Amino acid sequence: MMQALLDPKYLFTILLLGTIVYITYLSKRNESASDFFVGGRNFGWFTNGSAIGGDYLSAATFLGLAGLTFAIGYDGAFYTFSFTIGLTLLALFIAGPLRRFGAFTVADFVAYRFHSKRARIVAVIVVLAISGFYAAPQLLGAAQILSMFFGTSYEFGIIFTSVVMIFYVGIGGMKGTTINQALELWIRFIAFIVMVAAAIYGGFHYERILSVISEFSGTVLNTGAYTTDGKDVVFNGETWSKTGAFNPNFWHSASMLIGLSLGTLGLPHILLRFYTNPDAKSARKSAVLAIGIASLFFACAIYLGVVGRAIYLSGNASPEVMQNLITGGDNMVIPSIATALGGKWLLGFVIAGAFAAVFSNLSGLFIASSGAIAHDLYAKFTKKELTEKNRVYAAKLAIVFLGVFYGVLGLFVKDASIGHLVALAFTVGASTFAPIFVLGIWWRGITEKGAIAGLIVGFAVSMFMIFFSSILPEALQFRVPGIITVPVGFLTVYIVSLLDGKVPADVNAFMRKVHSSEESV
Repeated sequence: MMQALLDPKYLFTILLLGTIVYITYLSKRNESASDFFVGGRNFGWFTNGSAIGGDYLSAATFLGLAGLTFAIGYDGAFYTFSFTIGLTLLALFIAGPLRRFGAFTVADFVAYRFHSKRARIVAVIVVLAISGFYAAPQLLGAAQILSMFFGTSYEFGIIFTSVVMIFYVGIGGMKGTTINQALELWIRFIAFIVMVAAAIYGGFHYERILSVISEFSGTVLNTGAYTTDGKDVVFNGETWSKTGAFNPNFWHSASMLIGLSLGTLGLPHILLRFYTNPDAKSARKSAVLAIGIASLFFACAIYLGVVGRAIYLSGNASPEVMQNLITGGDNMVIPSIATALGGKWLLGFVIAGAFAAVFSNLSGLFIASSGAIAHDLYAKFTKKELTEKNRVYAAKLAIVFLGVFYGVLGLFVKDASIGHLVALAFTVGASTFAPIFVLGIWWRGITEKGAIAGLIVGFAVSMFMIFFSSILPEALQFRVPGIITVPVGFLTVYIVSLLDGKVPADVNAFMRKVHSSEESV
């Protein structure tokens, strides 16, 4: 038993869980709704910027982006450019005004901007939908890691991760979540840096291995033993190194760019983080730090995806690595590379980093969704007079419900790609909340009916394009349908607002509040 616990994958994972427990214990005093939902608005730009990065760099980035680059080459790398653009837009146009506005949840902004309970309810529904899309692939990543490297069942992995998150967020609230997210970001960032250093030291120089991969054409040695049909995998390097493997033409690439970049502006758990800064200046600095961290992280992910492909094509990797690369799919490329480059110690550190990515992102989703249920629905619509203690208790009950709800969703996505599932969540965010926040902050003419119509139509069109686009002509079928859903969302808000014309009476006061300089706030 003791020998097993000293195995690096157990050792690093136990250390991570122990640290989470300790930080959560220290952060357990959440006496008010402000403490639980926004951490008392006391986090500085470095801590919050690190936490934003932790929220944003989920299992989809730690596992999925390198996996997509490994699998489809250039088109996989294209994902990272879109994500970086999204953070930049968030810093430029949303972060400062959102913090000046000040609130507890995303739905708060919609409700107070338009003085509408109906808008709040619609916003809550969309928050829960986006969070569900985003949570399922995080649970998928955790369950696959537990299954592949700890020998547990997929179902156990889902249950274990859900229980950890209920404890993690239910006790620590936003305070514990923020500190844990910041720590977990640096754990996986260091893991990536160590892997990159190991790859360079091992001779995997980017230009050289990219050239070798591009020139490869034929069967990959030693792969038939792990494929379902018993045949060696066939690979064409020229196809992999050019666009078209995933996005067949310009319009598909543009659709992905629109959906992913604007999707960042509509992710509830990312937007919520800007409420936790003490002022707008700190919110902007937090966003800039997150951009810098994410950019370096994405560059590492692209490089490691290429390294994984080079290891795979060489045919010289251990049977364990080759099997994991084939049977684990796109999602297990990073752990496989770690095994090939640094053995069990690097693998153990990377596994802890992968869990850190999952826990960090899921905690943000739990906080955002519990706020939607406890604050936006229960507290705002109950006829009871609620104390601060009642509000916090309601949030904790919501977290238990969410643990069960997300767990059920995780069971349905066992064979999906983490990166692609998250891309769909971004599409929904880009088509619903992105128009509301962009136009709500920068256009005086937006109205309650326009906002509600935009949320409903953007959500409906997104769901249709994600689940039922196969009934449309092939030219209108997109893997990431942002080129259709995002313009529909923006145009709906704009047109309905113009037809309605009932602009909130306090629009000038709102604009002064969110766009004033720091000194005049």
